[in-house]
Amino acid sequence: MTDATTSRAAHHRPPEQATDPVGAPPALRVRDLGTRFRTASGAEVQAVRSVSFEVNHGETLVLLGESGSGKSVTARSVLRLHGPRAVVTGEVTVGGESLLTLDAAGMRRVRGSRVALVPQDPTAALDPLRRVGRQLAEVLTLHGAVGSRRAARERAHELLGLVGIPDPARAYRSFPHEMSGGMRQRVVIAIGISCDPSVLIADEPTTALDVTVQAQILDLFADLGRRTSTALLMVTHDVLVASDTADTVAVMYAGAIVETGPARQVLTAPRHPYTRALLGALPTRGTPRGALASIPGAPPVAGQHFTGCAFADRCALVTDDCRTSPPPLREVAPRHRAACPVLNPGPAPGPPPGASANEHTETDTKTETETEAAI
Repeated sequence: MTDATTSRAAHHRPPEQATDPVGAPPALRVRDLGTRFRTASGAEVQAVRSVSFEVNHGETLVLLGESGSGKSVTARSVLRLHGPRAVVTGEVTVGGESLLTLDAAGMRRVRGSRVALVPQDPTAALDPLRRVGRQLAEVLTLHGAVGSRRAARERAHELLGLVGIPDPARAYRSFPHEMSGGMRQRVVIAIGISCDPSVLIADEPTTALDVTVQAQILDLFADLGRRTSTALLMVTHDVLVASDTADTVAVMYAGAIVETGPARQVLTAPRHPYTRALLGALPTRGTPRGALASIPGAPPVAGQHFTGCAFADRCALVTDDCRTSPPPLREVAPRHRAACPVLNPGPAPGPPPGASANEHTETDTKTETETEAAI
């Protein structure tokens, strides 16, 4: 655990959340999601494996992991944006409505209106030949959010102001190349929230921004959560971004969730070797130059087959059992689950996310102490 992560996670305060009615479905529920891609040769590559999570209104769930872990594939699978070569299985529901059973017209109705995407690269997302205000107004018109061209323009001005653009009228008339990277990111966020979606998916929304603008964008997401009660699913590889924004963190590795739980618990008391190694690789005050920790080896390549734990070849705690069967997620504390039976021994895995759980696995103190010392 690093000083920086401990400090920031300890000061994390979840946004003021709307309380869902008792028995109401979550804003987004994902169960046993799998995504595989057919290659030109006819082979299939499994990119996401048995991913489950849910996000309530006003909450933020962060998918955290290194590049290639399946975070963006998972997020885009919710909206079925991968094209005809992708096969998405499992269950995805928004407000109780299943998305994987909808036809193309049904998905067009959902995208943008009920579930919206903030892409990683706003420059690629915006049409360089059209003024940003027209692009924003077009989304409002297509989804029937306004009744006239004038109403669309007025609503676009309002949205541009809502996301912190100081001169909305000028921004409305601007082309994307006339705006800074931070302003373009605010524009795509305005497009994402334009139709008041119940779920907003943000795919690495701060990657290309400097730290000052990054902090402003994260503050904007937190403020939007308080104002609109939108459920936010954020994808990032940045541990500090996760510690600043998340209510819940789901750590992904090789296309699967290996640890999930309240952000403060996961980021200050991780219970999976990969999570611990990821946090341990962060720089800390006083670290000698050239002494930065790293995770040995390399993550599995897309489509690589393995029968046991995907992290086994890089793990200091690996046992023979780790290589024979995939470890299930076990409850290690209320709402905190991890897929490592070495760190978290127990007779059976905990209930799936969102299920009622009155008991949790008790970890043997001696075993925990020994395994922690080995990392």
